[in-house]
Amino acid sequence: MKKLGLDEFLLLAREFPVLDVRSPGEYGHAHIPGAWSLPLFTDEERKVVGTSYKQESREHAIKLGLDYFGVKMRKMVEEVEVMLKNHSSVKKGVQPTVLVHCWRGGMRSAGVAWLLDLYGFKVYTLVGGYKAYRSWTMKQFSVNYSFKVLGGYTGSGKTPTLAVLKKKGEKTIDLEDLAQHKGSAFGSFGRVQPSQEMFENLLAWELNWVNTALPHGTPIWIEDESQRIGLVNLPNTICASMKLAKLYFVDIPFNARLVHITDEYGKLKKEELVNSIIRIQKRLGGQNTKLAINYLLEDNISGCFAILLRYYDKHYEKSIQSRKELKLPIVKLAVDTIDAQEISQKLLG
Repeated sequence: MKKLGLDEFLLLAREFPVLDVRSPGEYGHAHIPGAWSLPLFTDEERKVVGTSYKQESREHAIKLGLDYFGVKMRKMVEEVEVMLKNHSSVKKGVQPTVLVHCWRGGMRSAGVAWLLDLYGFKVYTLVGGYKAYRSWTMKQFSVNYSFKVLGGYTGSGKTPTLAVLKKKGEKTIDLEDLAQHKGSAFGSFGRVQPSQEMFENLLAWELNWVNTALPHGTPIWIEDESQRIGLVNLPNTICASMKLAKLYFVDIPFNARLVHITDEYGKLKKEELVNSIIRIQKRLGGQNTKLAINYLLEDNISGCFAILLRYYDKHYEKSIQSRKELKLPIVKLAVDTIDAQEISQKLLG
């Protein structure tokens, strides 16, 4: 077994599996991106051991922990074997490698590491545990990143364009994918958003990765978003950097965007769409809200989304005007249709 500092641990985490031995509740709230859950204790067992540690003694808590751990040893080893069965790092004839961590790099990770080492795995543990990763996460938001912000009215195909830019070798980060939300009242359908802490973990992981994968200083393409994306928030420093960065505004005709939005959202259940419209009724206005819902109930999907699109366009125009007043850089690119390939060529041209 070998203990690693965070930088070395995260470097190996790009290649080898990370086993998070904290309780299911701790893991479910937030974890290192890509880590697998291998809990030493259940949530209730962790509570019992923790209470014993505080109210009785360290020794008594360890004995309780051993009672829980002893009967799980074989099952834990077999779970790791299943996890590694198809992992890319496993090579025939080579000792399999795993990375293990708990909350602070204490007894839980030490116990599981001992077991896996005894069985024959090559094991590394993280000094400081998940707590050290959280500290690292917050430090990533103080780095001076270079952004290129991809903007455009709602329905401009910005997300597919980011995907094409990535295929062309550009640095990109898809904030909506990390947040599991499309950034509007209709953005959470069929998705479960991560906790704020998990969103920060994912964002820090991506920022660090794209910032080191290509030459230093290469700009990162990122979609223009407000600070709040559904239930999660962008860190203040990242939001401020995005506002100061050059905005590449893709200007696509209203009708083209309306067709795109109607195709994308028109398949959703009417009840869900109505609930989403009601959520923005104060800003949309009583008359527009009533008209949009009536159109929807009458199967005039295009008429409904035309009202909503004008609402979001008006909101975005205010943001653009604010940029102009602050004399922040804007590059406007007119494109006739929503074609990610064509848009990306103009952006890179």
